[in-house]
Amino acid sequence: MQRRGAAPGICLAPPHFLNVAPNNIAAWHVFDALVHVDANARLAPGLTVPWRSIDPTTWEFKLRKGVKFHDGSDFSAEDVLFSLERPATLPASPGPFTGFVKPITAKKIVDPWTIQLKTAAPYAMLLSDLNSIFIVSKKAATGAGTEDFNSGKAAVGTGPFKLVRFVRGERIELARNDTYWGAKPVWDKVTLRILPADTARITALLAGDLDAIENIPTADLTRLKANPKFRLEQKVSWRTMLLHLDQYRDHPPYLTDKAGKPLAKNPFRDARVRLALSKAINRTAVVERVMEGFAIAAGNVVSPAVFGHVAALKAEGYDPEGAKKLLAEAGYPDGFALTLHAPNNRYVNDEQLAQAVAQMLARIGIQSKVETMPASVYFAKARAGEFALALLGWGSFSGDLALRALLATPSADKGYGAWNWGRYSNPKVDALLEQGFTTLDEAKREALAREAATLALKDVPVILLHHQLATWAMKKDIAYNPRTDEYTFAHEFRPK
Repeated sequence: MQRRGAAPGICLAPPHFLNVAPNNIAAWHVFDALVHVDANARLAPGLTVPWRSIDPTTWEFKLRKGVKFHDGSDFSAEDVLFSLERPATLPASPGPFTGFVKPITAKKIVDPWTIQLKTAAPYAMLLSDLNSIFIVSKKAATGAGTEDFNSGKAAVGTGPFKLVRFVRGERIELARNDTYWGAKPVWDKVTLRILPADTARITALLAGDLDAIENIPTADLTRLKANPKFRLEQKVSWRTMLLHLDQYRDHPPYLTDKAGKPLAKNPFRDARVRLALSKAINRTAVVERVMEGFAIAAGNVVSPAVFGHVAALKAEGYDPEGAKKLLAEAGYPDGFALTLHAPNNRYVNDEQLAQAVAQMLARIGIQSKVETMPASVYFAKARAGEFALALLGWGSFSGDLALRALLATPSADKGYGAWNWGRYSNPKVDALLEQGFTTLDEAKREALAREAATLALKDVPVILLHHQLATWAMKKDIAYNPRTDEYTFAHEFRPK
């Protein structure tokens, strides 16, 4: 039985090279990790059976015996060791995985099915980090490059499917791995179609060319819901939409006076300006009109169901007059000009969201232009520092992990701030995060995560917009258990 599904930006890249959801979704079909995450974003055993903490800084992982790679070779602790060391060997990664392995200071193979990992200090996030490290075959991946993985030569995993064919920008063809250690996929063949355009995905589903699609445009939800040929699955996701503001350069690109001349200084370095922009955004209107009710206004970096959410932090209220007053106090009574950059095929209604925000900023005197582009181009430019104001959607297991990626002072050595495009920095926030990561008591760690979030967000380091609702549409004869992490896994679809 063959099933076909489509995603907007799913693609195949070498494991451990580019940490973005579309790449990770594709990789999860072929590869596996020591630790899994269930549909509710809770940790579960993967390639490791039980794990245990030997002492505050040493973890031991017993590996599943009898697991085979797709080429028939045995999975062992050697492959785990190789995979944990591999992220640091990949230069110029646009989305590095090094932050997930930095805390590990020593690795010891006890026997072929046992490995011990040591950290410099007690580290509560090790299990969550290990969920992000795919285990590759040491034999197949040693010395392999991008084309080796894309051709399938090095794409040798232990996951539920084998890679049959990858057609760049078009599709990923998979075949069931009949030796998979977990629940066998129902489907013997699966094709993941790459369709960035919303209209193309909807049209293909309606025509019967696809069995399921993700990232449904809100304008199409009502129509699909009323169509007896299809079913929808939906869940509040962990993804928070936000705007990064450049706070580290004197003269960021695309930030000028209204005549197009450079400003004397960077206005985004002033917290009053950042707050003014936040007050200019009518989140209720965004949720109701742009997202058509399929979102929740955000006052946190993580959604309400996620560890570390701070109930006391509410979404910034719409106050254009207050925003104008703050701009005047900061020395910009007549505003200034900027360009808001965003992807146009990555998030639900991303281009429409950018246009709506720009219109709202214009009402407080900020002359706003919008430039959007495909995600494959956008993220490379954003990480290269080519934008002053940029849209990002971020999801995480917990508030402290989100803060580590988004708002911690960038540090390659610590693996902090990998997605901190604005380079916000607050040593007190960093200290709270470090304290929390060494706290094994969950209640105490969550209290520290909440304290760090409250302290950071008081500075308005980013402009929070909303939490997405994740939606999947599919033919009536199949079903899917919606996931908090928004991931779409072919092996989790089932006949209805």
